[in-house]
Amino acid sequence: MQTDKEVDASGLHCPLPILKAKKALSELQSGQTLKVIATDGGSIRDFQAFAKQTGNELVEQQTVGSSYIHVLRRR
Repeated sequence: MQTDKEVDASGLHCPLPILKAKKALSELQSGQTLKVIATDGGSIRDFQAFAKQTGNELVEQQTVGSSYIHVLRRR
């Protein structure tokens, strides 16, 4: 999937992947997408909760090897 911005939060634990995503989303325009790569297993539910709380759309989540890929669309 083509995204507008990518953040690599590999090796970081909660809440740092969310904080990096929040900062990156603030730099995007409404409708643009952000891809976050994380290795923290808790990031799956963390990004689901983050999207619900902020109103940003969680477009996709997938596991690739030991990485978790999250794609968000800015509200």
